[in-house]
Amino acid sequence: MSLFDAAEEANRRRAQPLAARMRPRTLDEFVGQRHFLGEGKLLRRLLKADRLGSVIFYGPPGTGKTTLARLLASETRSTFRQLSAVTSGVKELREVLHEARQQLSTTGRKTLLFIDEIHRFNKAQQDVLLPEVEEGIVVLVGATTENPFFTINSALVSRSRVFQFQPLSNDEIRELVLRAMADPERGLGKRDIRMDPEALEFLVETSDGDARRALSALEIGVLSTDASPVEFTRRLAEESVQRKAIQYDRQGDAHYDSASALIKSIRGSDPDAALYWLARMLEGGEDVRFLARRLVILASEDVGNADPAALPLAVATAQACEIVGLPECQLNLAQAVTYLACAPKSNAATVGIGEALKDVREGRLLPVPVHLRDAHYGGAKRLGHGEGYQYAHDQPEGIAAQDYLGVEREYYRPTDRGFEQELRRRLEAIRARLRAAKPKD
Repeated sequence: MSLFDAAEEANRRRAQPLAARMRPRTLDEFVGQRHFLGEGKLLRRLLKADRLGSVIFYGPPGTGKTTLARLLASETRSTFRQLSAVTSGVKELREVLHEARQQLSTTGRKTLLFIDEIHRFNKAQQDVLLPEVEEGIVVLVGATTENPFFTINSALVSRSRVFQFQPLSNDEIRELVLRAMADPERGLGKRDIRMDPEALEFLVETSDGDARRALSALEIGVLSTDASPVEFTRRLAEESVQRKAIQYDRQGDAHYDSASALIKSIRGSDPDAALYWLARMLEGGEDVRFLARRLVILASEDVGNADPAALPLAVATAQACEIVGLPECQLNLAQAVTYLACAPKSNAATVGIGEALKDVREGRLLPVPVHLRDAHYGGAKRLGHGEGYQYAHDQPEGIAAQDYLGVEREYYRPTDRGFEQELRRRLEAIRARLRAAKPKD
């Protein structure tokens, strides 16, 4: 390398943010994702066997998808080429694939093609990749923050191994921050930094497993301080951390996973977790009508008659959201969510209608008992319709001991929780009187 080349390299490195400068140069330096990259795990085995095929990296930002793609190119001695699905079209894609085919034919060297945000490629663009992936012309590494089983062609997914990246743990984030502080060549090791333990933990906690976010906050805090040594306090850490942009796609994973977490938290009677997931969805821009509809469904599905007030409350919440709108209707939603979470739970009505529907769909359809059939039209009497029907209001306690179904069935089985305790007691007495009039199944 000439002096000019060295100067250019130094200038380029200085212009890079800390997170880019601290990218690992080898797999041993890579932090995180031990569930597939640790010793003996699948990706490590594929590299040792020199059988790395096309892969899809799926996970949140700042977890090392781009970095690992570069390392894989180095490990496999492949030419690294990168495209962004946001800015590249079919023309650019075909050019890279043509160059990769020529290089493989003339030199035997493979090309590792890294496509960032691959889910943003349309179907036609993804289909262009299929022949080259099948023939092994390129080793495709696609990176996406969206569930590939939803957003990428099934043909491409079936020809690739999917590796799901997890947010880095607090210990892993802490390791990266301390490494950056100590490295004099690529990091901030030439600065005298006195890191307050409380400030370090604040950086770790607020990074949410995103290494890029933690290192950016560290760099901002250090470079914006003229004093030496740099007293990196909790206050400096707070001023250096930007408000996290909520990763939330109303058509993708975040939508479905957050909705699932909200419903399951309410069903599990945890109002604190339910409020968190509600806030997460609201901050992400979720449709308020969607949230209100889900609460109306849950009120019957998971609370039911254990608390008959749950459904009217949920319906009132949906109406309030229409009348009030955001931001104030978040108070209505919070009230409904906490009430439903704390309410006694029962899915007896849900189970009952499910069993009844199954019988209707799969079993013999039952005829309406003659005494229950409509007797209000001419000729009904001649058919015997309504004959023997007992008007319930004329019977003791308003219960007529007669058969309403024709066979012995029990679909609704109240729990012993909430108001269903009372319904269960009542139903036991009612069924005892009705059972005598029912034929054997």
